[in-house]
Amino acid sequence: MIIDAILKINPTAEVSVDGNDINQITWLNGTTPIAVADIQAQISSVEFDTAMEDLRAKRNNLLAETDYLALSDNTMSAEMTTYRQQLRDITNDLTTVAEVEAVVFPTKP
Repeated sequence: MIIDAILKINPTAEVSVDGNDINQITWLNGTTPIAVADIQAQISSVEFDTAMEDLRAKRNNLLAETDYLALSDNTMSAEMTTYRQQLRDITNDLTTVAEVEAVVFPTKP
């Protein structure tokens, strides 16, 4: 997460971190060091981004399981249409890791 936080600040940074210790950062190839406080400020954002990526991956898998129902030669039930829309909307308005972790997926009809 430390390296991800650094890359969020400076996408071209070259660094190594010893033992995931924020006080053991080695700045490589002339990369300008970033203050520890600035890195720490980005960690919660990185944690949220990671949680959202995981949530989207699970959501996308659930949508993929029912994609065949959305083909033009099928008539999708209203319940399935609602289910798929609920899945697509599941990431709306989430702003914290706790909210992401509290998401309850709809039940497949």
